Amino acid sequence: MKDNRRKLVPYLIWFIPVLFFAYQFIFRLWPGLMMEDIMQQFAINATSFGLLASVYYWGYAGMSIPIAVILDKYGTKYVLFSCATLCGLATILFSYTDNWYMAILSRFLIGMGSAGGFLITSKVITEWFPKNQYSSMVGFSFAIGLTGAVYGGRPVNSLVQESGFLKVAIILGIVSIAIGILALVFLKNNKNNQTKKIEAGFKLSDLLSVLSSPAICILAVANLLMVGSLEGFADVWGVNYLTTAFAIDRGQAAGITSFIFIGMIFGGPILALAGNYFGNYRVIIACGLGMVIACAIIFYLELEYNYYIFAGLFLLIGVLCCYQVLIFSVGNELVDVEYIGITIAFLNCINMLGGSFFHTIIGKLMDIFWVGSYKEDGVTRLYEVVNYNYALSIIPICALLGSLMVLYIERKYKTKPLNSL
Repeated sequence: MKDNRRKLVPYLIWFIPVLFFAYQFIFRLWPGLMMEDIMQQFAINATSFGLLASVYYWGYAGMSIPIAVILDKYGTKYVLFSCATLCGLATILFSYTDNWYMAILSRFLIGMGSAGGFLITSKVITEWFPKNQYSSMVGFSFAIGLTGAVYGGRPVNSLVQESGFLKVAIILGIVSIAIGILALVFLKNNKNNQTKKIEAGFKLSDLLSVLSSPAICILAVANLLMVGSLEGFADVWGVNYLTTAFAIDRGQAAGITSFIFIGMIFGGPILALAGNYFGNYRVIIACGLGMVIACAIIFYLELEYNYYIFAGLFLLIGVLCCYQVLIFSVGNELVDVEYIGITIAFLNCINMLGGSFFHTIIGKLMDIFWVGSYKEDGVTRLYEVVNYNYALSIIPICALLGSLMVLYIERKYKTKPLNSL
């Protein structure tokens, strides 16, 4: 009986950060659900909206490495409490403010707090599970965590329509704070884990060792370039593209876009198994090329809207977006054990900068190709489907470049660990 309880403890400990990992996706998706409302409220264009969307990722990326350092010093309990509480308070601030700069600040703070979601989950997996289970546990973490992205789409949009944005924001903020308190009460470190003891001694100087690895740096850039389907399209621009291109309502568009995240729920474990069978590099490259083809079908074939066709396409894109699970596994393979923590933090940091990269470029391209028309209020710009098609073309182009970079890493660096470079 005691042995069974001991076996369950790692999973119970793991579930708490996974819960926050899922919850932070709701905060991440908000701007895409309220794009038109936000643009009207602050009288901004697509470029400024892209800035608002991107600052979340600046906050997330900026805190990735500091959180990795803080985790080793203070442990998962206090870091998760701080991150969840910060997200909750910043969400309430964002909902109340009518000041543009305060809105920017609050989104930045939400991004900072959200950075703890994956890193704390990764830390708990490293501490409580054997190294040969790392890839599969990360895959399952994504599967459970991405349910937050599914419920951050149409269901949250429906709640906002029924109850109002302010009430929903306050509830979500309070729940986030409650998750932090849950972590404070129940989370603990695994004192018997040897890997944890090795990692605990790492310093910021280890980052220089990671940055000295061409393989890790190229892998990080490839990860950034391939993330457009998720962080560029699914997170923010997808809902508005669908409403503009296919004349469907926002609820339907949010529901269809959620299929990307549903695909990711299954994609993590599927690609983890595929990586074990075919090799991580080959599967990552196949995912990148698959995203290029899927995006080309959606943007350029001028399909008639069909629920089942688009649900299938977005489900496939979601599965392919889980290449990130294998990116972290490749990073894990390329370094020795003492560099794993900082390597995962670095890859995650650059990955999240992809959101800022794509939102900034897409917003700018939307204004470059804007035809000069306005909505009825005479202030808010009206963007047509051609604007979206041109702007979103950056996603498949970058996915192709990222795939080629991963192919280059496989050919040149696959067998060389960090300490031999």
